[in-house]
Parts: sequence; structure tokens; C-alpha cells
Amino acid sequence: MTHVLAIDQGTTSSRAILFDADLAPGASAQQEFAQIYPASGWVEHDPEDIWQSVLATCRAAIAKGGLSARDIAAIGITNQRETVVLWDRATGKPLHNAIVWQDRRTADLCARLKADGHEAMVQEKTGLLLDPYFSGTKLAWLLDHVEGARARAEAGELAFGTIDSWLIWKLTGGAVHATDATNAARTLLYNIREGHWDAAICALLNIPESLLPEVRDCAADYGTTDPALLGGAIPIMGVAGDQQAATIGQACFQPGMMKSTYGTGCFALLNTGDTLVRSANRMLGTIAYQLDGKTTYALEGSIFIAGAVVQWLRDGLKIIDSAPQTQALAEAADPGQQLYLVPAFTGLGAPYWDPECRGAIFGLARNSGPAEFARAALESVGYQTRDLWEAMAADWRAETGKELGAATLRVDGGMSASDWTMQFLADILGAPVDRPRVLETTALGAAWLAGMRAGIYPDQAGFAATWALDRNFAPAMDDATRSARYAGWKDAISRTLSRP
Repeated sequence: MTHVLAIDQGTTSSRAILFDADLAPGASAQQEFAQIYPASGWVEHDPEDIWQSVLATCRAAIAKGGLSARDIAAIGITNQRETVVLWDRATGKPLHNAIVWQDRRTADLCARLKADGHEAMVQEKTGLLLDPYFSGTKLAWLLDHVEGARARAEAGELAFGTIDSWLIWKLTGGAVHATDATNAARTLLYNIREGHWDAAICALLNIPESLLPEVRDCAADYGTTDPALLGGAIPIMGVAGDQQAATIGQACFQPGMMKSTYGTGCFALLNTGDTLVRSANRMLGTIAYQLDGKTTYALEGSIFIAGAVVQWLRDGLKIIDSAPQTQALAEAADPGQQLYLVPAFTGLGAPYWDPECRGAIFGLARNSGPAEFARAALESVGYQTRDLWEAMAADWRAETGKELGAATLRVDGGMSASDWTMQFLADILGAPVDRPRVLETTALGAAWLAGMRAGIYPDQAGFAATWALDRNFAPAMDDATRSARYAGWKDAISRTLSRP
């Protein structure tokens, strides 16, 4: 058995990638599925669409690779987090569409829980804030709004899961109802300090604990696939939520190591080791990974608009035809102008958490044009990342008494391919930025978990030694310029926020 099959189940598509014995990605397949918008702010997926897209891509990748099930040592799963599925244990049929992590239908419930003073308790136990983003209030909504669901749940007839659990159930023919610690940590129901589903929070949301899956390590036995699905029984041995899988794929195994993934948005995770940092700056405490029963924690910050700001230049302003054009425009921008674009198109994420503010641009001159707009758009990603960096450093200092210092940031995601953007990121952080050779870090993390468990991949130290640098971006901006630029950004933010 020479290969590992990584399933990367995302928000808009599912992918399957084969990794060989040297951890090199090979044959792959990808399939999109429908996005469902029943009402303003509501986002759903058909769980059966997700399942069929995963099954089809797995079969296609195996066929493209010229392999069979007996060549595959294990399957690793990584997935969109927080998305909720509720299904019948007897038939395996969903009771409702999956409610997606982006969905905001439980905003009023979260507001009531906050007003009643529950957020401090929830944050202390889960590391999370009371926000519709997380799974718990979505599950409560399903139990309250799907006819008969609550009675059936209390009778033990139903199962709840995030997408990893749903896929494990389907792949094993209903034999295994489980999740991993990283996905459990995003549900709002899991006590990440003590390592169990939290009875008090379940009671607060009126959720029967019988619904919940068993929580296992990221590298563990999750059963074997039904032989009829992929031509043979393949063990499932690795599971992690997408941002945690990227952290693992970047080999951020030491406290103080940080990765940032630049896709449509941006997710940054800082490894905090065995210390769960309670953020005073609206960061999220979470589980980075759990191996051999030992939990490693992280601070997480999310930026809503990263690569999406380039899509706006293309589709909204129509000043570019493709993303790579932004680099040449940014290089040609007038150095005498300093525009600040705050891309709060859907509000601002961490550390501001202001859903009501909207985008703005400051510093316009009569001769400001496409080049200056492109530069401001790319710079906005660096400024927002520094916001996260500063907040994490403050939380780290308050918890440990230590400085984060000039830690290296490891980057991945589509936007990390832009040399200009990554150089500005290093400049405004005043810290080195490392881009790896393998940018498929999310799938790589899932593959390593499964392959390590199966015995064909090295341990943590050995895997970390395989991490290979594509390019290092060292800060070249002087301190005075860096400080002045960032002060201008903070001023722009202060003018954009919907509240002081």
C-alpha cells in the first residue's frame, strides 16, 4: 500500500487527492455542488449532494492514478467546519438541508444568549464567542423547526454531525458515528479544556447529548469504507477541520508558530501549545490538533475579505481581467499616493467583529486610478493580517508573559502566490514570511494524519523535516515607514467602524 487518499470537502466543491509514499500530491479530481439560499442570510447545502460529490471525486482520483483500493493505505478527511447535518440513524437520510457555516439565521438566538449573560461561560469552556458561525445554535434551530425532530432526537433516533461525521457515517455504511477534536471544538458544544461534550451548554441550547458523535484524536481509527463504494475496504485514519489541517500541513507544531491561509477570506492560527489562551481581543481559542490523547491549542483569527478583494477589482470595478494583473498594477502605482481600502463588504471579522460596517476607501486624489486601487486592495490583506498578529501577540503576552516576537508566518492559499503581496505582508508585519513548495497544505495535513497512523509516513518531527521552502520574504521596510503606514490603516478603520 503506497498511497493515501485525502478528501478535501469544501464550501463550494469537493476534492480528492492521492498522495504517494513521499507525500507528493498526484492524481486529483474536483466537483462543485449547488449553493442554496432559502432567505436573506441563509445558506444551505444538500447533504446528499456533498456525499455524491465526495464519492465521485474519490472514484475519479483513484481511476486517474491507475490505482485500486488495495494500493491505498488510508483515507484522510478535511472539511468545511461548523456546517451542520441532522440525519436518521436507521435510514441515513438527512432530515433537512445542511446549514452552512456562513448562515446567519440564528443571530437573534445568539443575541438573546449574550443579553442573558451566557457568553463568558461559553467562551471559558469552548474558546468561542456566541455567534451564528458555530454549529450549536444551528442544531438547536433544526430541532425547533423540523417537524418531529426534537421528539425523535430525544428518543435516540437521530444523529448530528459536522461534515466530517456525515462523511464517516456514509463511507462506513453507518457503522461509525464519530468526529475529531478539531471539528468538535467548532460546535460551541465541546469543552476544549476538559475534552468532552459540555452538559451545561447542551442544556442551555436544549440539545440531547445522544445526538452527538464520539470524539477521537485527529489520527485515529474511524472505521473502514464499505467495500462496495471504492472497490475494497479502506481504513479512515485521519480527520481535521480545514484550517487545522492546513496548520498541520504547514508543520506548525511548536508554540509560537503561525500559519495564514489566503483564500476568499483569511484564517490565521497561532500554535499556543498546551496553553488555552483566553483572548481579550476577540480572537478564538480552539484546538489545533489532538494526537495520542494530547491536545494542542491555538488562537484563531478570521478575515472575511482577502482574495475576494481581488475578485471585486475584477467583477465589481472591472479594472482587471485576471488576478495576476494586480501585481503589475501595484508595482506601477504612484508612490506619492497612500490609499487605504477597508474591504468591509460584509462587515469586519477579527478583531473588530463589526457586521454592520461597510467598505470604504481613504486618501483619494484627482489622479488616483486603477493602479492605486490595486495596490490598496493588496495592501489591505497585509494590514488586516497585522491586526490579527497584534491581537494574538497581546493575548499571548497576557497569558504567558512572553513576547511573540519576530515569529515566522507560514502562508498558503491562492493569494500567497503573489510575490508582491507576500513582500508587503512581511514589510508591514516586520517579520519573515515563508511560502512552502507544496501549497496543497490542507489536503497534505489530512493525508499526513492518515498516513502517519497507517505507518507509511513519518512522525511529527520527520514530517516537519519534509517541509520545504519555496521562498522567504524578509521585511525590507524601515520601522518609521512601517509605523506610519499602519497608523494610517488604524485611522481608516476607526472611520469605517459602525460603532466607536
